[in-house]
Amino acid sequence: MAIKFGRPIESKVRFAPVEAEQARRGGFSLDLTVRPRRNRRTEWLRRMVRENVLTADDLIWPLFLIDGERKRIPIASMPGVERISVDEAVREAERAAKLKIPCIALFPYTDPALRCEVGAEALNPDNLVCRAIRAIKKEVPDIGILCDVALDPYTSHGHDGLLRDGEILNDETVEVLVKQALVEAQAGCDIIAPSDMMDGRVGAIRRALDAQGRTDVLIMAYAAKYASAFYGPFRDAVGSAATLSGDKRTYQMDPANTDEALREVEMDLAEGADLVMVKPGMPYLDVLRLVKDTFAVPTFAYQVSGEYAMIMAAAGNGWLDGEKAMLESLTAFKRAGADGILTYFAPRVAEKLLRHA
Repeated sequence: MAIKFGRPIESKVRFAPVEAEQARRGGFSLDLTVRPRRNRRTEWLRRMVRENVLTADDLIWPLFLIDGERKRIPIASMPGVERISVDEAVREAERAAKLKIPCIALFPYTDPALRCEVGAEALNPDNLVCRAIRAIKKEVPDIGILCDVALDPYTSHGHDGLLRDGEILNDETVEVLVKQALVEAQAGCDIIAPSDMMDGRVGAIRRALDAQGRTDVLIMAYAAKYASAFYGPFRDAVGSAATLSGDKRTYQMDPANTDEALREVEMDLAEGADLVMVKPGMPYLDVLRLVKDTFAVPTFAYQVSGEYAMIMAAAGNGWLDGEKAMLESLTAFKRAGADGILTYFAPRVAEKLLRHA
């Protein structure tokens, strides 16, 4: 009989005379050759045949920075997540290293007094992110550091690019983003991650890095970044929610599109991206799978702030088991093809995995 994915194409359930006799006596047995439940019978067996395994190596931990010393300010819309000062970020980097988390991602909450129309603070070599990079690399040199390249934490209007008469300027923005990327690379950043969604920014950044001899600095392109409703808590965390004018639909992708995502990824790879990302995560697992299957390159997903907040809110109200939902959601990324996940659950997951190692 033909078999597809381990299942008989035609039904093989039949009743033999002995089964009819058993049924009359109150017993029942199917004459089955294939019983998939055999592989699920015990914990050790389930582990042995598991197709996808989540490890600490899969995690990137996003951290939110704030000016000052010994500061930890809770973010109301993201329970368990805080804005932290540079000295506290160093402590968290040490924690990440002990938990075998390979990489952290840094996002700044910029003092409103330092925000302006053109996001000039992004180019300050002594800005909050650059100070954090240097401090972390001094104390925890072996931890990877990923830095966002976009202007929204620095602009007074909350957009990722330069704004003129209500329009986001593509080429002029790319010129500024290149300078921002160089400033972060000079501070010691390992992975430059352009999240702005301007056309041509990956190629421009790669050329500038190479021209400075920084050929070892990686680029993780936010290649398929959608104009999503799931970013709200993040914008609270970096302080752009209150200042954002309009929306970002003229540069972030339409949530209805998948073919466009493949074109975006293809372009970013051609321009020199080493790693690509799909953002948000769970609502776009189909896109993640398509990207991985099509290009077979290191592919990452961002479990964004809204996804995290939903799980935490439901768990806080007793509507679901938060621990199980956390692990199941991250395993879904692995199943869909992710090589790694940016997630605010990173330290909790890593601690749990370490306990059960």
